[in-house]
Amino acid sequence: MTEFRTIAGKPVLRFERQLRHRPEKVWRAITDPAELAHWFPARVETEARIGAPIRFVFPDEAPVDDGGTGEVLEFDPPKVFAFSWNLDVLRFELLPDGDGCLLVFTQTIGGGDIGRLSGGRNAIGWNACLNGLTARLDGADAPPQPDWLAEMERYIEEFRLGEGSVHDTADGYRLRFARDLVWKPAGEIWRLLAEDATVEPGGPPPLRATNGYVPAGRVVTASAPHVLEYEWLHDGSPAGRVRFEVVADPQLGTRIELTQTIPLPLAHLRAEALAAWHTHLELFFAATFGDIRCPWPEDRTAELTKKYTEQLARG
Repeated sequence: MTEFRTIAGKPVLRFERQLRHRPEKVWRAITDPAELAHWFPARVETEARIGAPIRFVFPDEAPVDDGGTGEVLEFDPPKVFAFSWNLDVLRFELLPDGDGCLLVFTQTIGGGDIGRLSGGRNAIGWNACLNGLTARLDGADAPPQPDWLAEMERYIEEFRLGEGSVHDTADGYRLRFARDLVWKPAGEIWRLLAEDATVEPGGPPPLRATNGYVPAGRVVTASAPHVLEYEWLHDGSPAGRVRFEVVADPQLGTRIELTQTIPLPLAHLRAEALAAWHTHLELFFAATFGDIRCPWPEDRTAELTKKYTEQLARG
């Protein structure tokens, strides 16, 4: 079971695993660095005591160089093991259950609303790790790697991490989306967005930054690899701005933030624009994994337009 909740204002992923092994055996698997090496995503260097510092070391092929640090927060054999890892807190709790035990694992995600965006990748990542833990305990072969794109898309939809929001401004509205792009370098994201072309102010925006629902005008700002902003048109005249910003945060990962300003007289365009950008970012996310999807999924945009129309009507 995998759940995503907000507890005390913080996003929390919660996992449960029914294990066929006594708590004492599982305790060793989740606390002994030699055992953690078989299923945990980083090498763990620490001591078995509350307050002990922890150093995390990723393998060479990992997308992040520095695994970061933490501290042991709880150590109650064979019941509870909790520690911080950079901005997050991980907690393992073992509850006896017949001849085995119930493992309850939670990740309290740091970084506020930005950290919350990582819920999809963390959900699939920890499920893969826990599958590895179960196989290790059972003496079985390591399980196959998951379909990362498909599973992340499923969790992003389930946890509603791809949705846009509407904010009032002095002269209308600002639509906003923020989408986690895991740990991909900003330069790689920019090349994908610009399709390896040179983007300059006064010229047209790259096709991958546009769609048929929001007519594009001229580029206003092009600052590779982070900012692309252009005018969008209504009846052939500039009506507002569309802005893409690529942010590579060393602790929270890479994300893309997209905004569109809409003047008050064009408020009726908000739902369709939200649906278009929601669809657009779904396609762009898939493209970052090398999955280029054509043609544009009109049915998906129509479905989302209906959903956003209902949301706006409710206020």
